[in-house]
Amino acid sequence: MGFIGIRDTMGPIMVGPSSSHTAGALRIAYMARDLFGTQPSKVTFTLYGSFSKTYRGHGTDRALVAGILGMHSDDLRIKDSFEIARQAGLDFEFKVDHETKTSHPNTVDIELSDGADTTMEVRGESIGGGAARLVMVDGNKTDITGEYNSVIVYQRDVPGVLGFISSTLALGGINIGSVGLHRRSKGGLAINILEVDDPLPDDVKNILLSHPQIFSVRFIEALGKNRVSENAKPEHSAEEASALFQKFDFTDATGIVSYCDDHDMSIGDVFIKREKINNAMNNMAEKNVDTYLHRVIEVMKESVEGPLDAEVQTMGGLITGNAGKVKRYVGQPDGVFSGMFANAATYAMAVLETNASMGRIVAAPTAGSAGVVPGVLMALEEQREFTEAQMKSAIGCAAAIGFVVSRNATVAGAEGGCQAEMGTASAMAAAAATQLLGGSPQTCLDAAAIAITNMMGLVCDPVCGLVEEPCQKRNASAAVNALVSAQLALSGVHSTAPFDETVDAMKKVGRSLPIELRETALGGIAACPSCKGCALG
Repeated sequence: MGFIGIRDTMGPIMVGPSSSHTAGALRIAYMARDLFGTQPSKVTFTLYGSFSKTYRGHGTDRALVAGILGMHSDDLRIKDSFEIARQAGLDFEFKVDHETKTSHPNTVDIELSDGADTTMEVRGESIGGGAARLVMVDGNKTDITGEYNSVIVYQRDVPGVLGFISSTLALGGINIGSVGLHRRSKGGLAINILEVDDPLPDDVKNILLSHPQIFSVRFIEALGKNRVSENAKPEHSAEEASALFQKFDFTDATGIVSYCDDHDMSIGDVFIKREKINNAMNNMAEKNVDTYLHRVIEVMKESVEGPLDAEVQTMGGLITGNAGKVKRYVGQPDGVFSGMFANAATYAMAVLETNASMGRIVAAPTAGSAGVVPGVLMALEEQREFTEAQMKSAIGCAAAIGFVVSRNATVAGAEGGCQAEMGTASAMAAAAATQLLGGSPQTCLDAAAIAITNMMGLVCDPVCGLVEEPCQKRNASAAVNALVSAQLALSGVHSTAPFDETVDAMKKVGRSLPIELRETALGGIAACPSCKGCALG
């Protein structure tokens, strides 16, 4: 299990509409481009599973092309990637395969060519929340996530090559974090994947290539990692941080709360401290955490305000202007509710319109559920005027809840249904709200457990394959559910099942859902006669 931190559950900061189908797809293509080593002239994408059914409506096609062009997940040009690619002379095509069964529902094969003799084939999987991995390169099994710098060496599987690689990197001052050798047969072609702490200089690469049994060396830079500058040294050395991290290597929510109680800290502060120690462990500036959290707050506010200031056109047009309608109705004499609850629902809906128009949002934990946490936090902040430090800690608390679900279940609708996305987002928002309103760490867990329980079994059924309907309405409902859950927990109502058991129950329910109810647009509301005719897959 790789490190899951704040950027994984309160992020990525990305262009919508789907964290797994847009940001995750872009990450696969970006890593493939890095691995190829140069800008290809022709690329063919073959889509499987959920990708093959909803790729147009989720912007998967545009994101894949954007990744090949070297764009990052928060680049607003993603929407126009086709035209940019054509101007750059990139020839691309898409194929769909509805028949082949793959190990993950979000799978794509990418064939790259430079127009001459260089070709490469990779298979990637988008595993939820914008995370992705390359699982096959030129027919060889791999496991490349892009979380850390990776040196990929094509070699002959003979004695002495690995020793030469490690000694060469050591002489170049490059520290190796892990090594994975993937081969088809003894003595044949193998791919050696080394996760390293530092970039690969050209002179070191050339030394590696001088070995007669090494055929190619590629380097994939870690995505989203801000390395330490000379003027931004971490508070702890990598060795000190590594020893400290043992206390923060949590496996469940029970462990987090136990640490909170022992050290009289909030969940948010503990999780932020965990992130900073991990940064120091990996030679990254600890202060980058505070900078990132500030950016999260900024993007959340922008994603709420945009559609409320001026109507935006969503990709499918199914939810265009809905947030504005609700905003105008708030406070009317015949309204059902007003104040914080109404604002939270309205703001959550606004974020989904930003997302569905390929605007910039914070996946929390996914793009499809991105409105819940900002809806609740912005509504609370508006009424109570919390400090930025309090808001950052609340985001850290939300991230901790998302971490537990990501580690022990899933936040991907394609794996666990909408309960995995919306239920988790509601739990994150409930815990964050509870912490802001003075609740103890255990009370935060009760609120989160209640929120998930209330949304248990929710199916993922995007109409027309778009992250619009019923996603927007569910974001509004999940935001209100988060506030109700926080209110119940703060009043002393406990969850009968502890949070960790609730997460396990949600995981089992997700596994029992048929594929039609897991983001394929083949069941639920998406299968209603009025909705079936507009599928974009």
